[in-house]
Amino acid sequence: MNEAQKPNPALEPLRALVGEWSTVGRHPYFPGKTFRGRTTFEWIEGGAFLMMRSEIDEPEIPSGIAIFGSDDATKEFFMLYFDERGVSRKYDVVVGNKTVTWSRSSAQFSQKMALTVSDDRATLVSKGEMSRNGGAWEPDLELTYARAR
Repeated sequence: MNEAQKPNPALEPLRALVGEWSTVGRHPYFPGKTFRGRTTFEWIEGGAFLMMRSEIDEPEIPSGIAIFGSDDATKEFFMLYFDERGVSRKYDVVVGNKTVTWSRSSAQFSQKMALTVSDDRATLVSKGEMSRNGGAWEPDLELTYARAR
C-alpha cells in the first residue's frame, strides 16, 4: 500500500453520501417518463478520494463515473466526471451542512446539481439545472436516492 492511500480529512463532510443507492427521477425533456437506476459512492485509495458511479436503466440518461477530491491550500472541492458518451467535465463542488452541490460554467453549456441529505441519511434528493449558450437556467435531471446499503 502506498503511504498516500489514507483518508483525506477534507472529504469527511462527504461521508453521508457513502453507500449504495437506488434512484428514481424525471427529466423535463422526457415528460411522463420515470428514470430508475443505481448510484454508489465509495472511498478509493484508502479514502484519499471519493468515487461516484451512476447508472440509469433507460438509455436517455448516460451512466457515468466521477471522482471527488480537494485542494487543501484553497479549501475547495472538485469533481472530475466521465460518462458513456465520452463526455469529460470538471465541476466545482460546494459542501454545506446537509447539501452537496456541483456546478460548471461554460459558454455553451452550464450545469449544476444540488443534493440534499435527509436528517436520517437514508434519502438524497437532487435537483439539476442547466443553461445553454448563456441563456436562462432551466430544470434538468431530478433524482431521489433511497439508501440500499
